[in-house]
Amino acid sequence: MSTFDFPDTLIAAERAAWSAIQAGTLTPDLADQVQAGITAYAVEGGHDRHTVEMALKRAVRHGEQAP
Repeated sequence: MSTFDFPDTLIAAERAAWSAIQAGTLTPDLADQVQAGITAYAVEGGHDRHTVEMALKRAVRHGEQAP
């Protein structure tokens, strides 16, 4: 389970990116937006960016949310 409390905007961006990946329509702009959001969230919270990214992907792709 994720131990992060992701903002709705970041969850929505990752959902959009995941949908675009599945449809084969992911654009560099959308990917950049998601990465910028992940990086900002990680820096703001003092977290490792990779850890944040993987937790966000699990939350969106597998429905894992913080308790």
